[in-house]
Amino acid sequence: MRRLTIALALLVLLATGCAPARTGTLGPAPAGASPTVSAAPTSAGAGPTPATGAPSRRPPATSPGTTTPAASEEPSPNGTITVQLWFARDGKLVPTRRTLPATLATSRLALTELAAGPSAAEAAAGLTTVVPAGGQVVRIADRVATLALPAGFDAGDAATVRLRRAQVVWTLTQFPTVGRVAFTPGDAAPTGRGAYADLLPAIVVTAPAVGDRLASPVTVTGTAEVFEATVSVRILDAGGREIGTAFTTAACGSGCRGDYRATVGYRLAAAGPGTVEVYEVSARDGRRINVVRIPVLLTAR
Repeated sequence: MRRLTIALALLVLLATGCAPARTGTLGPAPAGASPTVSAAPTSAGAGPTPATGAPSRRPPATSPGTTTPAASEEPSPNGTITVQLWFARDGKLVPTRRTLPATLATSRLALTELAAGPSAAEAAAGLTTVVPAGGQVVRIADRVATLALPAGFDAGDAATVRLRRAQVVWTLTQFPTVGRVAFTPGDAAPTGRGAYADLLPAIVVTAPAVGDRLASPVTVTGTAEVFEATVSVRILDAGGREIGTAFTTAACGSGCRGDYRATVGYRLAAAGPGTVEVYEVSARDGRRINVVRIPVLLTAR
């Protein structure tokens, strides 16, 4: 009987070792920033004020050649999962978020949402997608996700094809199980985020996202490669009037990309639409340049 038990155990181990790599799942989704900030309020002054908190000095996740994914989390207690999608605007990569019913097939979820394209509000803000429907992950092994591509995936000019691949790579590599993407089985040169780092705009805003409902003070996060690492933020009401402003310093400045985090308070008599504007101040003439505008909903404060 003892010999029979040992033999059965060995058979189970052999079967497990020979099983194919698990497909259709990328593991837990990355943590999505809360759209509503509930920290202690701060007053918005007439001019820019330093953002609260020191900037992170760890190596940024979006530096060229880096494939470190975002932090991960389990599905929320209410059965939803938040994924980051990388759309395009003016030929550059732009992130946004989706909170959807939780599923183990996170690769399918991410690719389906990427192909479905931006919401009406995101489209109005200039976001688009060049990723067609039908792509799917067929294998994940050694942190490489292998795709089966739909017909026409590589159609179009070289710039469009590269942007399409960049959207897929930056979306899939947010998950801890994926560091690179192989486009079709047998692809000898899978690529990670660093291969498309030049498709990031000077300022990337990871939070808030288009359409978020915000309360004062607002926390703004992202990465930037700007002069002297200085990132400025202001909040505008529905009429375009400035109701809050701040600035912060990214973890790295000119010639390299670094994380930034800024907190800015505002005052608003009645809730309504507004805009979070993140920008660089030109060293040449003081103009706002590399401006990123995020349409949001502002609560009264």
